[in-house]
Amino acid sequence: MSSPPRTRFAPSPTGHLHVGNAYSALCCQRWAEEHRAELLLRIEDIDHTRCRPIYEQTIIEDLRWLGIQWHGPVLRQSEHMPLFQQALKRLHAQGLIYPCFCTRKTIQQEVAQMASAPHSQHGAPYPGICRHIPEREASRRMRNTPFAWRLHAERVCAALPPELTWIDGQGRHHPATLEHDLVIGRKDIGISYHLAVVIDDARQGISDVIRGRDLRAHTGIHRILQYLLGLPSPRYHHHPLLQDTHGTRLAKRKSSTELRALRLAGVSPLRLRDFLLHECNGVWPFHSVAEAVQTLGKG
Repeated sequence: MSSPPRTRFAPSPTGHLHVGNAYSALCCQRWAEEHRAELLLRIEDIDHTRCRPIYEQTIIEDLRWLGIQWHGPVLRQSEHMPLFQQALKRLHAQGLIYPCFCTRKTIQQEVAQMASAPHSQHGAPYPGICRHIPEREASRRMRNTPFAWRLHAERVCAALPPELTWIDGQGRHHPATLEHDLVIGRKDIGISYHLAVVIDDARQGISDVIRGRDLRAHTGIHRILQYLLGLPSPRYHHHPLLQDTHGTRLAKRKSSTELRALRLAGVSPLRLRDFLLHECNGVWPFHSVAEAVQTLGKG
């Protein structure tokens, strides 16, 4: 008997959930209900410089209030760091990553001098400052100097099949490409979102990833890592982003309306769910919690 489809909602506890996060969680749950799939909850807390336990607590409280129901225990990325380190060691043994000792300022100065260089969807290309440091010299510097791990794009591309693709929710194939030496292990936390997410999706048996369109640009690198590490590749569904009345997507850093604030103000969770999924047409029209309460009502 085959396993049921499986998806996940995977917030980071770097702040309270806002209504854009709520919309994404509801999209995940709606897909799971429509496909008789399991919905898992994963807390992506690898960034110890920004993640806080208090935010994880309120995330779970807010999701339960909203009516999000997940299958099984909550998985926390921080509990599986050795798996991510093992993946880095595997890529290093294959000669596909190298240590980068550059500071942000050094890279910016170098990129400024090559201003005519084409930019990719991931930003300005890394100028390759550390790409050809001899192995012995790199090993010596790694003992005393902070470093990040970067993919060696030329070697990675040589290791890939000529037409590697990722598959979207409609079964369409899209090319998976790597345009420059992307950071795969951050200097401050040792790993990266890209590496952790593909490993956790494989560990949890995720068949379908439901996430916002802002992450579509990263799907190619996720497919590449899956190939290099011998991991299965799920289907990827990218839903529209909830925006404000100015057409700007909602975000934590922009102090968008927090789900917690609506909950504490007494907003009806059922009314909020219905509004987000069926009425708002992708726009959060309220400029304050009070305005949202006035329109949505309490309950």
